[in-house]
Amino acid sequence: MKILPATLSDAPSMAELFLAHIQAHPDYISHGELQMGVGESYVKDGVTYARPAPDAREKWMKYILFQLENQTLKHVWKAVSSEGILVGFAVAEILSDGDTSFGMVSDVLVKEDYRGHGTGAILLQTAIDWLRSNGVKGIYLESGKDNHAAHRFFQKRGFAQVSAIFKLV
Repeated sequence: MKILPATLSDAPSMAELFLAHIQAHPDYISHGELQMGVGESYVKDGVTYARPAPDAREKWMKYILFQLENQTLKHVWKAVSSEGILVGFAVAEILSDGDTSFGMVSDVLVKEDYRGHGTGAILLQTAIDWLRSNGVKGIYLESGKDNHAAHRFFQKRGFAQVSAIFKLV
C-alpha cells in the first residue's frame, strides 16, 4: 500500500469511491456533506436521516477539485494498492476562526474490501502529521451521527467528541 499526494486526475476515481460508499452507507454523511449539498436530510417517523443528494456527484466533484487545486492550506492523499488501484483517500485543511488556525480532517475513506489492514490509520496519521508540520495544534474531524464504526476508529486514535451539530429541518 502506498500513500501518495492525490492529483486532479485522481478526482473521478475518488468520486466513484466516495459516491459508492455514501450510497451503501448513508450514515457516513455528516454535516459537511449536508452543507455542501452532497447529502440531504429528511425526517421519517420523527427521526432525521441523511441520503445522497440527486446531484451528489457534481457537488462532490466541485468540492474535491477545489481541494486539489488549492493544496497550500488543503491537502489530499490517496491510498493505492500494489496493483495500482485507488483504495482510499484523506482530505485535510488548515482553517482559521480569525484568530487561531486549526486543522480539519474532512474525509478519511477506505474501500470496504481494504479495511482492517491499517490503511485508514496511515491515511489519518498522514493528515495529522501534515497539519502538525504546518504548525497546527488543534485538530478536528467530523463524522456522520450514526457512523459508529468510524467513531470507534477515531476514538482509538485519540479523538474525543466535543460537540454535536444540529440542523433546522
